[in-house]
Amino acid sequence: MNTIAALKQGNLLVFNEVFYSWHKRVYYFVLQKTRSSFIAEEVTQLTFIKCWNYRENLADDLDIQLQLFRIARTTLIDFLRKETVYKEKVIHVIDKYTLPVDDLWGKLAEKELQVKLANALKEMPPMRRKVFEMSRFKGMSYQQIAHELSLSSRTVETHIFQAIKQIKHYLGFMVSLLAWFSRF
Repeated sequence: MNTIAALKQGNLLVFNEVFYSWHKRVYYFVLQKTRSSFIAEEVTQLTFIKCWNYRENLADDLDIQLQLFRIARTTLIDFLRKETVYKEKVIHVIDKYTLPVDDLWGKLAEKELQVKLANALKEMPPMRRKVFEMSRFKGMSYQQIAHELSLSSRTVETHIFQAIKQIKHYLGFMVSLLAWFSRF
């Protein structure tokens, strides 16, 4: 019995044989077109699902390989069309119902960052906090801070280094999150 006739009769053993014989080839065919392993896997699975669900419609006079690749090609086209429509709808909803990304994330991140920074500063030793605030909030140079507090420039530098290290440790995930959002 030929492959197409067996598939039309619902022979699972033949279907499994077709699946294992052609799965990788269909996958790499789609992968070559899309360069996306996710899309390639999705389309490959859909191809074999369609092959099974519509097995009665398979042409008796065409090779199973040709029919599988036709199904894969049309499935890929349908998949990409749906993805495009979905992305357009999502972009429309985002544009219509949200603040601009910079404003929304900027405001949320800025508020959260201010709270975390204030908490980090509270936990610093008083001198370290004072040196850091003079440097970062008042814009004073190391020499100016050293002169005003009667410290050496090296001590001021050490306080700043330790303050930054402590803030980075305290903020941890927040800094990574902000760095990630700033890419968009």
